[in-house]
Parts: sequence; C-alpha cells; structure tokens
Amino acid sequence: MKRYALTLDLKNDQQLIEEYEELHQKVWPEILKSIISSGILNMEIYRMDTRLFMMMDTSNEFSFEKKAKIDVENEKVQEWEQLMWKYQQKI
Repeated sequence: MKRYALTLDLKNDQQLIEEYEELHQKVWPEILKSIISSGILNMEIYRMDTRLFMMMDTSNEFSFEKKAKIDVENEKVQEWEQLMWKYQQKI
C-alpha cells in the first residue's frame, strides 16, 4: 500500500466553500467508481479555512500518471474536475 498527502486551496469565498462541501456530501457515482477503479483504497479530505489536505491510501499499482490517462478519457470525471476548479485554486 502507498500513502499520499496532497494540498490545495479553496477560493476565499464562504458561499463557494459551502457549495464545495455540499457537492462532496453527494459525490457523483461515476467519480466514486473512477476513484476505486484507479486503485485508491481510501481518501479523506480535511479543511482548515481555505486549505484542503487530502490523504490517499492506494494499491501498490496506483500511479498518478495512469489515473490521469484514464481520467482524461472519462467525460464525467472531466466534467467534475472542471466544476471543482470553480471552487479551488492551486497553491
């Protein structure tokens, strides 16, 4: 098993943060399927103010390159990712 820790910031807008958290209470089934099928065994996201911190446990076969290649071909994943950038910003 591998473990990864990633960070990202949300835009500093309380309404957008609330929308983001609401969307993550009802993650689309296609996104959950993509996460599981890529070898991600467990994922937890924590928030402190606008900073997000994600912990991922994955299978030994998991790679970000492989997941990115699969995701680019998945229309629903691309739709979700585009939607998420409404709320997120790179550090």
